[in-house]
Amino acid sequence: MKLLCAQSDLNANLSLVSRAVPSRPTHPVLANVLLTCDAGTQRVSLTAFDLSFGIQTSFPAEVDDSGEITLPAKLLADIVSRLPNGALTLELTDESTAILTAQSGRYSIQGMGAEEFTALPVVENGEPAYLPVDALLEGLRGALFAASSDETKQVLTGVHLSVKGDSLEFAATDGHRLAVVKAAVGGLDDDGEELPPLEEFEVTVPGRTLRELERILSAHHADEPVALYFDRGQVAIQWSDYYITSRTLEGQYPAYQQLIPRQFDRQLTVDRKALLASLERIAVLADQKSNHIVKFEIDSAAQRVCLSADAQDVGSGREFMESVQISGDDLEIAFNVRYLMESLKNLQSTEVQVQLNTPTSPVVLSPLGGIKATHLVMPVQVRS
Repeated sequence: MKLLCAQSDLNANLSLVSRAVPSRPTHPVLANVLLTCDAGTQRVSLTAFDLSFGIQTSFPAEVDDSGEITLPAKLLADIVSRLPNGALTLELTDESTAILTAQSGRYSIQGMGAEEFTALPVVENGEPAYLPVDALLEGLRGALFAASSDETKQVLTGVHLSVKGDSLEFAATDGHRLAVVKAAVGGLDDDGEELPPLEEFEVTVPGRTLRELERILSAHHADEPVALYFDRGQVAIQWSDYYITSRTLEGQYPAYQQLIPRQFDRQLTVDRKALLASLERIAVLADQKSNHIVKFEIDSAAQRVCLSADAQDVGSGREFMESVQISGDDLEIAFNVRYLMESLKNLQSTEVQVQLNTPTSPVVLSPLGGIKATHLVMPVQVRS
């Protein structure tokens, strides 16, 4: 096996697949990346797999002889990232040793035979669901932030995807907040043909998998739709030169639609960036003593909102927002400032609508214009 490629290509692809290399591998070969060279297609593919999540990517190179080997992912990435821009050659001297040559020097790297590497699962059950990149990115950006990081509530660490009619719904919750985004799934493929209609399905995909997908879709530009394949307990995602495979999360996802109130007694319409800026300032005090609590005093007559934070033995702060459109009676209510700020950062509209009932009932934030999104935040009860 022998190949010639650009340092930038090898470095970028190594850094991407390394995200699927386990930090504590259960078998030594899982700490390696599988490098496969194909003289027929003149391409190199890199694969990493931790037995539940895997990434494969490929890029063009000059390949003299086909072959494959697994090399230590961290060592290889650390060497390649420090090499100067320019051409690299990689050549096998035997089944488990590779020689990497650059303008600046030569490195011998001990690997393991490719036959020891666990192949990525292939999902071949039925037709894939084809999703436009824009719709997928919209949903991921609007929902992923609300997924739980608590591994004891495993089903909540994922995003629940469901197709109903011509829309794909993304839902994520950690028990304190909820984000639901609906994205249209119609459109054209890269040949200008109408995308096939989607069959109804529901699946919960780990947040980690979808964060990697979002990172790939955001960093690379291609018009072709993303293909999602589902099988029992497995999802595979194919797009451009990238293939991601992941186990799905087992367990019943909460009936989140039942949590969203249907009617509201009060409503605010406010500039999103202005509210976010006020919260970021008040958060300096709210984050002292680790209470993260910000209080809202809604004054309907003055069409004004006062935001305040009080950190015992440290200080207090107040922010006033004028010219807020308010309907309904006055209200005092408190929130975890981090939850509000994360929602506002992920709604991406000029104005947001905030709908409320009582100081202890769920509050809904939604963008005015743009994507169809609902962010629900539970208030915090504060002793008076």
